[in-house]
Amino acid sequence: MENADLLVELLERLGLLLRTERRRRSSSHGLSEVHLALLDYLARCNRFSNTPGAASEYLGITKGTISQSIKLLESRGLVRKQTDREDKRITRLTLTRAGAALARPREVDAWHAVLEELPKDELAVATRTLRTLLAGLQEKNDYRTFQQCGSCRHLVSDESEYRCGLTRQPLKASDLERICMDHEFGLPDKAVG
Repeated sequence: MENADLLVELLERLGLLLRTERRRRSSSHGLSEVHLALLDYLARCNRFSNTPGAASEYLGITKGTISQSIKLLESRGLVRKQTDREDKRITRLTLTRAGAALARPREVDAWHAVLEELPKDELAVATRTLRTLLAGLQEKNDYRTFQQCGSCRHLVSDESEYRCGLTRQPLKASDLERICMDHEFGLPDKAVG
């Protein structure tokens, strides 16, 4: 149990360091940490997950906080709010060019530099371990996984075409690298049908 306690402490400290760096970055732009987290989320999510509700769930904050954050970011020209063309009940959020520039995780550069110093096999083991830990915690607490489409059981593919089996929408290869609120771990389907 001693190793588990130490790992939790290390993860907590790493999380605090990331938040501190995000807080510094956000305050230098006159934004709160939540505002920057929302911009970062929108930069990473797919077109099915760019809604206020999905952002609220991903960030673990109230719908009221998301609503106020969207208003502020929209007034500063960082986010654009649009009604979905096919379903008028859905509001879609997109980053403007200025919002996308702020969403770039500058602090990650230092993290990458440190991680690149690790032997590749150690980095691979750490990545697998943290993925397993994250998936286990999400499952145990009944949280959505918000992972990349490429690892989703709903992915339907043949050699060159991809489609979401849940929404029946075609996917580009670049979509496979974006996170989705409807992600579910499992083996992806192999054939487009």
